[in-house]
Amino acid sequence: MERIEHRACFGGWQDVYRHRSAVLDCNMHFAIYLPPQAEHGPVPVLYWLSGLTCTEQNFITKAGAQRYAAEHGIAIVAPDTSPRGEDVADAEGYDLGKGAGFYVNATQAPWSAHYRMYDYVVEELPALVEANFPVTDRRAVSGHSMGGHGALVVALRNPGRYRSVSAFSPIVAPSKVPWGEKAFTAYLGDDREAWQQYDATALVAGGLNERLPLLIEQGGADEFLASELKPELLQRAAEAQGHPLTLNLRPGYDHSYYFIASFIGEHIAHHARALAA
Repeated sequence: MERIEHRACFGGWQDVYRHRSAVLDCNMHFAIYLPPQAEHGPVPVLYWLSGLTCTEQNFITKAGAQRYAAEHGIAIVAPDTSPRGEDVADAEGYDLGKGAGFYVNATQAPWSAHYRMYDYVVEELPALVEANFPVTDRRAVSGHSMGGHGALVVALRNPGRYRSVSAFSPIVAPSKVPWGEKAFTAYLGDDREAWQQYDATALVAGGLNERLPLLIEQGGADEFLASELKPELLQRAAEAQGHPLTLNLRPGYDHSYYFIASFIGEHIAHHARALAA
């Protein structure tokens, strides 16, 4: 690993590292905030998965999360949203290719050569972080939009791996909305049955053993609410299965980081309680 950014922040350090990913077969960046408590011993980790078009920079520069992470003694790791590099496949538009990895393991060419973001965020990145930084294996996961989809899926599919999960404006049923249909067709092929493993609503409806409570924050004025996000689909599945879900619909808030910054403190406090248990 090579540290490429190092900035003091709320008594801790906001760093960015570059490393070679064996899973993705390319160089990757990830951000890590180490709170002041990390100087005295290992701290738990919140993994943040960002949305379409984002890199590791969006969350660390716009969300204001470091203040709350320092208060609660939690590290935050924010990876990039896709593989990167000149030999990595890409597409026209913002919702496929670079910046749009959708946290799946692609099975279709040309994407399958590099686009294995599910394995990267679940296995490779945590192993790297836990081996090289003063952190424990107590993990939480959260994210926004495409990253909210990713957070819900990795938590639901990996019982016991995460102590808590939350999401801002998540794509809860990617199999049933344009963003997800486009990405899943490209990355996974036309077999919609294969899509279900990456669809949070389908996973909950399937009655998985993992009953980790879901915390979702959704802006009522989100421009993508009716067309791409559809939280009511997950809400109905959770009610049918008795899966614990808290859905906070916030009037007036949109899809932006102004929304995330407004409620990130509450989410970090939620994760802090779970990580301390």
